[in-house]
Amino acid sequence: EKLFAAAEKDGVPLAGVSGFRSEATQKALFESYVKRDGEEAARKYSAVPGSSEHQTGLAMDVTGINGKCPAEDCFAGTKEAKWLADHAAEYGFIIRYPKGKDDITGYQYEPWHLRYVGTKMAKEIADKGLTLEEYLGEAVPVSK
Repeated sequence: EKLFAAAEKDGVPLAGVSGFRSEATQKALFESYVKRDGEEAARKYSAVPGSSEHQTGLAMDVTGINGKCPAEDCFAGTKEAKWLADHAAEYGFIIRYPKGKDDITGYQYEPWHLRYVGTKMAKEIADKGLTLEEYLGEAVPVSK
């Protein structure tokens, strides 16, 4: 709520696209992606049920209030994505899957996918340009 309020104050109103997901919802999403794009492609942008950060309640996909580019690659070029990159850490969030780090995270760049880690950790991760995996110093297993 504080992050959304700050963004709105800065003239960049945000909207949540997807927060907590049950296992059944994640299963249905993943299966629809597999059907559309094949399993190998789906695993680059969607978690296997039981391994999604959305199932923890600590992740949220965000977009602009205008609803353009929700959880889509075109979100990367928006003022909302820039604002999140510049300010999310102030509110305890990281861009979970940063650009150019898919070999580490296992997922493609998702500037809309925020993960709550707390303000201290988020600021350290953002200041050093790290992924959560790099920050923790160990590889967090990705779905295979």
